[in-house]
Amino acid sequence: MYAGRHLRRLAALATLFTLAACGGGGAAETNGDGTLSFKVAVTEPDITTVPILAALDDLRGQGHKIKVVELAEPELSIEGLAKGDYALSAEATSPALLAVEQGAPIKIIADAIGNQWAVYGKPGVSSCDQLDGSPFGIFSEGATATAMVKEWVKSTCSPGKRPKYLTIGGSDVRAQALVTGRIAATALEVSDVVALESKGGKFAKIADFAQSLPDLRPQTVYANGDFITEHKDVTQALVTALTRQHAKINADPRYLVGLAAKYLPEEDGADMAKVADRYAKARLFDAAALTEKNMQGTIDFFVRAGVIKKGMTARDAADLTFVKGAR
Repeated sequence: MYAGRHLRRLAALATLFTLAACGGGGAAETNGDGTLSFKVAVTEPDITTVPILAALDDLRGQGHKIKVVELAEPELSIEGLAKGDYALSAEATSPALLAVEQGAPIKIIADAIGNQWAVYGKPGVSSCDQLDGSPFGIFSEGATATAMVKEWVKSTCSPGKRPKYLTIGGSDVRAQALVTGRIAATALEVSDVVALESKGGKFAKIADFAQSLPDLRPQTVYANGDFITEHKDVTQALVTALTRQHAKINADPRYLVGLAAKYLPEEDGADMAKVADRYAKARLFDAAALTEKNMQGTIDFFVRAGVIKKGMTARDAADLTFVKGAR
């Protein structure tokens, strides 16, 4: 989704986050029968979003009235969460951490999907050293995926060796540049790789960030702080429902294919089946996988990337009681 979106622009929202944190506002209304009415913000839904949409349907089955609002940018979700316009959202972790740093009433409450990014290169490339001086496609200098790449290069390449970074835009553009030989390597997500393979693209997997950065959680579920304080039972019900949806996917990838057909009917079914199978095999879906250790590891990564300052703790950023209750 938006793990590759430019991070520097988030700094421009710092004042807005601070003002929003002071604004408050109710993130939910209690209905006459005791159920809740609230809004959930999502950004351009894709396959990583459908388990969340299914979990929300589970809550609707309990009587709650939930409106899903689609937004163009994750920063808009953060702004709305801070002001109490939305109760929940699930997107890139970095803007949520920046908002927390600025005092916004937001807490991370579950994992959305594990780290699915990996480095792919042209056939024959198998090491960082082989990329020395070669063009490496990135979304932008400030993207989360770029930060992962640079950390990998720093820790893996021999001293004095590094690729030449070339900013060329989104994953689809970089994927095409890879198969046509314009670049020697780039970082891609699972769905990008499946799409390339379906078109007969030839490339090699060089590094898997799920292995080299096991404690980095690029996409998480986060909520308005007042909402989770005032409605602990509903928050717990959501996290538990999401955990169960993820368990069903891991047990049978076809379940994810069915969810995708329901919530993303315009997507290619054949590619979706391949993506679902890889997600399930890698166990990328596990809402309850969030721990104090990997939450702190995520914070530390974004400190190293220059997104947030030192000093934030896992307890500052997340409320892990709900994932503990869902295990």
